[in-house]
Amino acid sequence: MVHLITGNKGKGKTKWMLDKANSEIKDILGSVCYLDKSAQHMYELNTKIRLINVNDYMICNTDQFLGFVSGIISQDHDLEQMYFDSFLSVSYLENADIRPAINRLQKLSEMFEVDFFISISVDDHEIPEELKELVIASL
Repeated sequence: MVHLITGNKGKGKTKWMLDKANSEIKDILGSVCYLDKSAQHMYELNTKIRLINVNDYMICNTDQFLGFVSGIISQDHDLEQMYFDSFLSVSYLENADIRPAINRLQKLSEMFEVDFFISISVDDHEIPEELKELVIASL
């Protein structure tokens, strides 16, 4: 399932995501992956969580980002959760319609039983109506 965490920059989305990932890893039998735009939070994550700095992989657009995510899923059959911090930035969706990318992530989630937790730096009223049911935290 896709879960959205929304709020303007500086509202605590990253802390929420770090806390969620660290608390979830205690009860998960499989693996957890955290994608971010830097390695800044490496020491804030449990060592069982794989932190990936997306900027290290020369991703230039949304399709490449989604292909990258698919590649991560394909190489780890035990993957249960993925966290995308700074989603609009790492997926090249700033000032763009996020619905097609979220729909593709929903399909990946259903096919491979991976939960996605996605932080988006926007207010609730900026989220498209059909995606509002995916919001689990609004900061």
